[in-house]
Amino acid sequence: MGNVISVLSLLKEIYYFMIIGYLILSWFPNARDSFVGGLLAKLVEPYLAPFRKIIPSIGFIDLSPIVALIALQFVFMGIIAVLQFIVGIF
Repeated sequence: MGNVISVLSLLKEIYYFMIIGYLILSWFPNARDSFVGGLLAKLVEPYLAPFRKIIPSIGFIDLSPIVALIALQFVFMGIIAVLQFIVGIF
């Protein structure tokens, strides 16, 4: 069980930093047009898109990635709780 939680935690951290990296690329002109920017866009944008539809930006500030990162943490904690509950049953 510990190995599964460790792997899930690692995957969450990797995706977390991918989102942050994608956001940092938005600060630099044409950075999202690079290979890395395109790759991150393909992996991160499907997750961020629903949050951008719900949460409006305030001027030039887009708050949806912050909410998306918080939601990612809550989903991870929920998955861990469910896994621990399932293991506790057996």
